Amino acid sequence: MEILFIFTTIIITIAISIFVKRRSVIEFFSVLTALVVLFESGAIALKVSSVGNYTPFGLFSVDSLAVIILLVISFINLTVAIYSIAYLRQETAKNIIGFTRVRQYFTLLNTFLLAMILAIGANNPILAWISVEATTLSTAFLISFYNKPSAIEGAWKYLIINSVGLLLGFFGTMLYFTAVKFPDESGLIDWQLLLNSASQLNPVVAKIAFVFVLVGYGTKVGLAPMHTWKPDAYSKAPNPIGALLSGALLPIAFMIILKFKRITDAAVGQGFSQHLLIVFGLLSIVIAALIMFNALNYKRLLAYSSIENAGVMALGFGFGGMGALAAILHLIYHSLVKGAMFFSSGNLLLKYSSARIANIKGATNVAPITSTLFIVGFLVVTGVPPFGIFLTKMQILSAGIESYPLISIIALFFTLLVFVGFLKHTLAMFFGEKPKGIEVGENNIWLILPPILLLTSIIILSFYIPSFLSALINDASVIYK
Repeated sequence: MEILFIFTTIIITIAISIFVKRRSVIEFFSVLTALVVLFESGAIALKVSSVGNYTPFGLFSVDSLAVIILLVISFINLTVAIYSIAYLRQETAKNIIGFTRVRQYFTLLNTFLLAMILAIGANNPILAWISVEATTLSTAFLISFYNKPSAIEGAWKYLIINSVGLLLGFFGTMLYFTAVKFPDESGLIDWQLLLNSASQLNPVVAKIAFVFVLVGYGTKVGLAPMHTWKPDAYSKAPNPIGALLSGALLPIAFMIILKFKRITDAAVGQGFSQHLLIVFGLLSIVIAALIMFNALNYKRLLAYSSIENAGVMALGFGFGGMGALAAILHLIYHSLVKGAMFFSSGNLLLKYSSARIANIKGATNVAPITSTLFIVGFLVVTGVPPFGIFLTKMQILSAGIESYPLISIIALFFTLLVFVGFLKHTLAMFFGEKPKGIEVGENNIWLILPPILLLTSIIILSFYIPSFLSALINDASVIYK
């Protein structure tokens, strides 16, 4: 079975990262594992698009939305594995890290991947919660990877805020369980059993439960006002990990919120969950837009962008209908472009040895390819036509303009403000005179290929979506409308 092959490969690679003392072997198996995971995820996606849910065993089941996220994560993970090799070798050459840190990095990276895949396919809400908590623990060590006081502080902030949030999510999950009288033969409560039992759920309890779940897992997504961990974590983690935090972990937490939304909608109707998603979505867009103008660190700038895009997705699912379909597409585009931008910003960090916007000048003269990739990423992520995010943002706002005209207008205004704020910092960083003493030229071809691969994928998907992926997106939008 595909999923067992994925799990076995990842576990073997984790063991190799722990026990093998040859760097090249660890790097080879990390890339090989990423290729295996992507290949097998594609096989699973084809099965789901043709025959429906993929359930190799009771505790693991993947539907159309889950397999879309699995594909996105697998693809980003491959680019992260390739990029990490060149990136960490550059840092080793600068005596920033040693071989022990490299082993720790690849061990935690693959542990993070394993936890994410478990969270995607967990057929039991408690197993999903445990898997998401496991992602918190593995990434906390990656955020504190450089062992600096500010990085350790950021890791603790991430760990505490997310753990408290997930505890609230766990409490909400327990409230949903009050509707279930007779678990299945295994004694476990799965998502389908919860959905089937939704009519037995007290409406007041259902509403309270969804509030706890939305706040709990919304903390992991980074929706405002639970977003406060995000800028610190993104700015302190190694850049490849930022790509996974934004491009992979965010969609997983969102998917779990949507699973609980289905149950809540079956119990009390769609209005309650939709209104909450709209409120949190609009708040996230507004706060991100206002903070972005005063950003001092370009990695924190990417964090604010993720908060805004999470808000756009929340609006899409809150508006429903065409908005939900556009939100799923937006999720795909955002994950890919944010990976490319974190890679590009990592190249800037290697060049300038600083993440402060004020210290980055004349980047187009220093690293022209990296600069072009970052600028294209900026245009994509802020929704400039003709890229896909422009279409998804317009579709989401169009879906809400009839029922929620004021909210749609406010959201449009603040997304434009996000563009202006981002443009301000982009112009400051990439144009003007370069500082003296900065070496001109790209560091390594393998630091350039991963973001090129991601941006090329976005451009293709903006104009052409393969039939199997289109079928998955349409099916997911119907289920999670």
